[in-house]
Amino acid sequence: MAWSRGVVNRAVLGVLGLVLLGAGLWLVGGDLGVASRLPSWWPADGTGSVLMDRAGLARLRGAGWWTPVVMTAASLLTVLFVYWALAQIHSGRTRPLALPSPGATVHPHTLAGALSARVAQLPGVARCRARVLPRGGTHLDVGLRVWLEPGTPPDAVLPGLTALAAEAENAAAPCTTRTRIRLSGTSHRTPHVR
Repeated sequence: MAWSRGVVNRAVLGVLGLVLLGAGLWLVGGDLGVASRLPSWWPADGTGSVLMDRAGLARLRGAGWWTPVVMTAASLLTVLFVYWALAQIHSGRTRPLALPSPGATVHPHTLAGALSARVAQLPGVARCRARVLPRGGTHLDVGLRVWLEPGTPPDAVLPGLTALAAEAENAAAPCTTRTRIRLSGTSHRTPHVR
């Protein structure tokens, strides 16, 4: 199963948020005003206690495994977060797509702009936003967000949309293309005069 970068990012941020929320709730439970109102199963220390006293910390530091484990874990987390941050910066730039003609390429952003302009010219379409995302080396995800003019039924626009989607798939011939079309209607807005 291929997961997109956005799904992985949201999952990691969600898990990290839940861990931080749980830790914060546990620390709040140590407050005198809150501790008396918590359920009996809540893991709370006694009044005036600290998370780790000096003697316990000294015992951990005295153990031979403590310092290497903490340093390794901190280094690994730092490297992972730096790699993740660099991947986010790099994800904004996309490679040009190779076309069937030798040496010919097209940028996904340019292809999306051309497709959006073509769809916007269809009768009954108010506006369109297209997105072309390369997935791997040979797959393209094309997303069309189409707003219809008021009173235009979707079945009047679908034949033209499918023809343009097929044309875009043929234009990106070496790549396999998956196209998603999302239709929305625009509201009848009557101008208000004040």
